Amino acid sequence: MPGDGTPGPAAPGPAPLARRALVEGLGTAALVAVIVGSGIQATVLTEDPGLRLLANSLATAFGLGALIALLGPVSGAHFNPAVTLAARFSGPGPSRRETVAYVSAQIAGAIGGAVLADAVHGRTPGVFSGHDRFAGHLWLAEAVATAGLVWLVFGLTRAGRAHLAPVLVAAYIAAAYWFTSSTGFANPAVTIGRAFTDSFSGIAPTSVAPFVGAQLLGAAVGLALVTISFGRRPAPARTTTEPAVPTEPESVPTA
Repeated sequence: MPGDGTPGPAAPGPAPLARRALVEGLGTAALVAVIVGSGIQATVLTEDPGLRLLANSLATAFGLGALIALLGPVSGAHFNPAVTLAARFSGPGPSRRETVAYVSAQIAGAIGGAVLADAVHGRTPGVFSGHDRFAGHLWLAEAVATAGLVWLVFGLTRAGRAHLAPVLVAAYIAAAYWFTSSTGFANPAVTIGRAFTDSFSGIAPTSVAPFVGAQLLGAAVGLALVTISFGRRPAPARTTTEPAVPTEPESVPTA
């Protein structure tokens, strides 16, 4: 028994990579289904663009918070290639193989989530969006939104408050809907997925690449902000099974 010199039960090891990647794909699919589905429902229920955006942002925040709390202990709940790549380049984090598996699963899941949302609402699934979002101020907005997200999720761990991340990250994404001109996609996989729905939440395929580029740039800026805010001390060692938007104070965010 613990305390009498006998070792206690061993802590569970990380889940196999295949399971973690599958969970990343499923979580990203569910997130995009919430984003797209709530946007479709909002357009059915009201003609007011403000109310549509409010409904979309609230549903996204609630869904994201629930998914982080549920799946974070398994895969880290990244659901976002920008976060996975930031974790890869910020110190101990996912290996190259894990990074490729996560990002591939996130993109596939995002596309599947958009197709599912259209099908659930009786729309023809897999129709590309015609919603053009090709403008410099939108790219700047995406860089700002993604920088803030990475600053938050990695900074919370450095501040010893990673257990608050599921709530605070969801709250930040809801806020980003409103304080950015682009409605704060802040996620390359979600951006790609939303090209596969010609609905309120969609983005034209021709607008995807600049959004993704701005998001990756924003992720790099976010990591710089973490260093500026908390110094160069490396974050505690972590594995990809620790929640990217963690549930334990000692975990390091990676969403």
